[in-house]
Amino acid sequence: MNALERENGTYAMVAMDQRESLRTMFRDHGHDDSDERMRMFKTAVARELAPHASGFLIEPQFVEDVAPLVPRGLILAVDLLEQERGGIVEDTRLDEIESVPDGVVALKLLVIWRDDDRRAERVEMCRHFVALAERHEVMSVLEPIVREGHQIVEAARELGATRPSLYKCQSPREGDQVAVCYKVTEVLDGVPWVVLSQGVPQDEFPQAVETACRGGARGFLAGRALWSNTLAAADPTELLRSQSVPRLRELVEIVDRYA
Repeated sequence: MNALERENGTYAMVAMDQRESLRTMFRDHGHDDSDERMRMFKTAVARELAPHASGFLIEPQFVEDVAPLVPRGLILAVDLLEQERGGIVEDTRLDEIESVPDGVVALKLLVIWRDDDRRAERVEMCRHFVALAERHEVMSVLEPIVREGHQIVEAARELGATRPSLYKCQSPREGDQVAVCYKVTEVLDGVPWVVLSQGVPQDEFPQAVETACRGGARGFLAGRALWSNTLAAADPTELLRSQSVPRLRELVEIVDRYA
């Protein structure tokens, strides 16, 4: 059973597992970056957006806080990030969890893909991740990130071969974007994929979702494209209701039209 699919076989999911990057965004907007603020923001996003989504992604530190607010599709991030304060994620490791919290239906692993001498090591980590999810009887969501846009297809070919339940892919930003998405669909060879919002300006993400779905994607797993405009508010609740929920519904309509 696919616990993240909507009834029509598509995906509409919210990412809220940002860690140091979210603390940086809080500081940029003049807020403190404490655990208390992280908890307030993450629970607000879960409360307002999760009821409209087929999946909700969170990291272990806050899973108990958001679980009661997520009616379905709770995804747990099991990636340990190597990231300096204010910097980008440089690398990741797999968190070898011994048990899965109640309500979690899928695990997610972020992988920084590079064309270097550690490629085989990363493939093995992804295989181990898929096996870990199978052992816990939950789905596996694999999220490779490339630094060069032309590497999207190569990463999908290499890491998609580990056969995760779902592949989370960046949006191509150059060339014939629909053709690139078709190529991703082809090399994944039956593994369903969704597009993520990382690196895409908020106002351009609806077009990115349309492009990906026209090329074979089955939906999206989006974070900043949905809630980044609410970061400046002391309490994001009203902006989440008035802006983020309509934006999420717009993306769902695009998926239903093109996926």
